[in-house]
Amino acid sequence: MSFFISLLVDGLLAGAIYALIALAFVVVYKTSRMINFALGEWAMLGARLVATGLHATGLGLASALGLAGAGTVGAALGFNRLVLQRLVGRPLISVIMVTLGLGMVMRGATPLVLAGIPGTIALPIPPDPISLLGVLVFPGKLAAAAIALLCAAAIGGFFRWSRTGLALRAIADDQQTAMAVGIDVDRHFAIAWALMAAISVLAGTLWTFVAGSGLGVVLVGLKVFPIVVVGGLDSIAGTVVAALAIGTMESLAAGYLDPVVGAGFSGVSSYVVLIAMLCVRPYGLFGQADVERI
Repeated sequence: MSFFISLLVDGLLAGAIYALIALAFVVVYKTSRMINFALGEWAMLGARLVATGLHATGLGLASALGLAGAGTVGAALGFNRLVLQRLVGRPLISVIMVTLGLGMVMRGATPLVLAGIPGTIALPIPPDPISLLGVLVFPGKLAAAAIALLCAAAIGGFFRWSRTGLALRAIADDQQTAMAVGIDVDRHFAIAWALMAAISVLAGTLWTFVAGSGLGVVLVGLKVFPIVVVGGLDSIAGTVVAALAIGTMESLAAGYLDPVVGAGFSGVSSYVVLIAMLCVRPYGLFGQADVERI
């Protein structure tokens, strides 16, 4: 029983960080219906900039996070201004290919530009494990999961109650109507990409602290797509629930199924769930089917 509880706790803690990374996808899609396939690379960039601030310039954690946030948000705003705004009205495949190409460039250039700088990030958290539900848990993982869930709640509140969040939701519902009532669509698209970049910095930092490698965040970005599809592409609550569920499922699969069917099955189990969800409920657990009048 203790083995099961240990796997369950580890899965929930990992799922909390998955949720934060997935929300960086949702805030862009929720606003513009744009699919960002370079999400893992944005999180990697943010984490490596934080590590650079810590190791290369000797900044404190708060200053390094601020510097990384400014750099990543600036890069996102520049990409939105110089590239994405020129693709307005173009086929969806154009945007998809652009984000894929951007991801390849970031994946190759970041290690070259920041070569020789350690990618690890340490947080001021005691390393000694504590007992939780009868199993030992490292406080760092617990703190990272708590921070991720608090940020997810803050993002949900931002979209629900703030004027900017309401404007972003209005743009997602109907861009033409939003423009007719005076909402600056281009400015709010930029806000969405800036928010995505800020979330990526925090998510990449937390994952790097837990996993110990900034480049590994790129692979974590691939787990986002099963999560957002299962939860509902534009649903913040659905994304959090799906992330916790998939994190738990992967942990249980690693403990019980990998020794039987072969190592690595836990890594693809989320895609098995993705295929099943697409067959049964293509718009996700919390998503809603689009209804268009002809």
